[in-house]
Amino acid sequence: MGRGRKVLMLGALALGLPLAACGGGSSAPPQGAAPCPRVVILADGAELTRYRAGQARDLTAMVLDARIAGFLTNCDFASRQRDVLDVRVTPIFGAERGPAAEGRVAELPWFVALSIAADEEVLARVPGTTRITFPPNVPRTQASGQPVLLSMPITGGRRASDYVVRVSFQLTPEELALNRSRGVR
Repeated sequence: MGRGRKVLMLGALALGLPLAACGGGSSAPPQGAAPCPRVVILADGAELTRYRAGQARDLTAMVLDARIAGFLTNCDFASRQRDVLDVRVTPIFGAERGPAAEGRVAELPWFVALSIAADEEVLARVPGTTRITFPPNVPRTQASGQPVLLSMPITGGRRASDYVVRVSFQLTPEELALNRSRGVR
C-alpha cells in the first residue's frame, strides 16, 4: 500500500476564512503519495439550526445550532497497481445548545457524497449521524463523525482531480430554506 496523504481542515470558520477544499499550498502530492480529490463543505448544508416545534424562529425557541467546522481527509491507493484511490473523510462539528433544548444530547444527520467534478452524476452518497452530548453547564461542544470511505477508480484517464467530495448536513426542506434565506454566516 502506498504512503497516504493526510489533510486537516479545522478552525477556518473560527478565523472567518472560507472552507473550500482539502488542500493548501501545492496542488501536487509529495513523490509517491496518493493524490486527494477536492473536498468541500456545501454552503447550503454547512449549518443546522433546529427550533422547538410550533414556535416562531427566534432565539428563545432554538434547540440546537450546529455547523460543520471542518474535516479530516486521508487519501491512499487501494492497490499496488494504483488504479483505485481510497479517500477517508471524517467530518468535524461544532454545536451550541439552545435555550429551548430539553436534554443534553442531540443527533446531527449528515452525509458525504462523491461526484464527478463536472457535477454530471453522484457516484456515491454515504449518510451518517453523530450523537453529541453537551457536558453539564456547557452550552458548546465539538464532535467528530465516523470516517467515511469512498473508493474511486483512477484509470482510463481519470485522475483524483476529476472528482469532488462534498460534506453536508442532511436537512429538512424547512432547514434548507432557512439556510438559504439567511446566507452564509
